[in-house]
Amino acid sequence: MSSTSETNALEVRGLRRSFGAVRAVDDVSFVLPEGGSLGIVGESGSGKSTTARIVVGLEQADAGEVLVRGRARTGRARGRAARLARAREIQMVFQDPYLSLDPRTGVEAALRETLSLHFPGRDPARRIRELLDQVGLGSRAADALPRQLSGGQRQRVAIARALAVEPAVLVLDEAVAALDVSVQAQILNLLADVREQTGVGYLFITHDLGVVRCVTDEIVVMRHGAVVEQGGTAEVLAAPRHPYTRLLLDSVPRPGWDPQAIAAARRALQGCPAPGPATAGSSGTPQLGQL
Repeated sequence: MSSTSETNALEVRGLRRSFGAVRAVDDVSFVLPEGGSLGIVGESGSGKSTTARIVVGLEQADAGEVLVRGRARTGRARGRAARLARAREIQMVFQDPYLSLDPRTGVEAALRETLSLHFPGRDPARRIRELLDQVGLGSRAADALPRQLSGGQRQRVAIARALAVEPAVLVLDEAVAALDVSVQAQILNLLADVREQTGVGYLFITHDLGVVRCVTDEIVVMRHGAVVEQGGTAEVLAAPRHPYTRLLLDSVPRPGWDPQAIAAARRALQGCPAPGPATAGSSGTPQLGQL
């Protein structure tokens, strides 16, 4: 175990995952420092969600490594104790919290269940109050069922439940995609505050470049299962080196936006293999014809 590994919350090395003839994840590597925030972006089918599922242990990799604080976590956790230990290291917040919350269980009861499972013998009452305050719900929501809450409130509950075990890494898979724009901003501000307070590391999975611009330090761009560009978020978005990254940026509607030009650029990319990753600061910019 290297000293570098010990300073990183998460390391992913050479992940590969195929489904039949389709290579969903193709030699993906990245590093999330302790307390850092990294975004994986790409369109549907780019492999970003499969990568996230491998990281949290919901999918098995065909090859590669996942390390959490320097400890190997690639294989399936065997036994109850191993599964609980892994869950305390990495938690995931999904796009639709209604599907991940028990509709028959109130907010306080859901948090109590999580805390009792991971920290038996402790009185969870104080921690429940802290969590509700931390995500901006307070005691007023303690007895509410999921159906009695708004989408934004349900996502706050999901975040509180994930934070209850004090993980090193919180994986957020399109966690604000289903919310109204104003509610998205509230949740992103909440996540920024939580990160500052707790030092938890974030792995954002999203198609929304606005989200990664707001809340991440580093960005990984995926296409056809492979990393095509990575680097500092501000640097990559200001001066993308890969044509696919430029296409993603150009596809965001704005004044003067030309959808026909975007469609033409997309056609030029169709069916072309993804090259090796462009790294911020590297020399040379691949052209459309090189894809």
